[in-house]
Amino acid sequence: MVDGPKIARNKWPENPGYELTVTPFEGRVRVRFAGATVADSRSALLLLEQGHSPVYYLPRQDLRMELLRPSEHRSHCPYKGHCSYYSIVVGDKVSENAIWSYEDPYPEIREITGLVAFYPNRVDAIDVE
Repeated sequence: MVDGPKIARNKWPENPGYELTVTPFEGRVRVRFAGATVADSRSALLLLEQGHSPVYYLPRQDLRMELLRPSEHRSHCPYKGHCSYYSIVVGDKVSENAIWSYEDPYPEIREITGLVAFYPNRVDAIDVE
């Protein structure tokens, strides 16, 4: 049997009690890769989602955008929407799809629109103070 195409849809209407919260983070978040500081923010948002580790979403103005390369990779989350990715390039070091962003998330999670988050295992460090 062959599976049909995966349908991407918003699951909020069928599960309105899904536990996902976004709050301003009062500290500082710095991200390093290959000896470079890729991000340094005091304006991060903290996203807590049931069954997942905490995630810090940072505004693009706090990133060194010259170190990022848009990726062709895409994914979909039934509670956040369609997701795009960036790779980090520092000299000859590359971390593929290390950063993700929801450019047009579902209305229930609009606070993260255009912000970016980092996979901890694809950078050298995410320092939180």
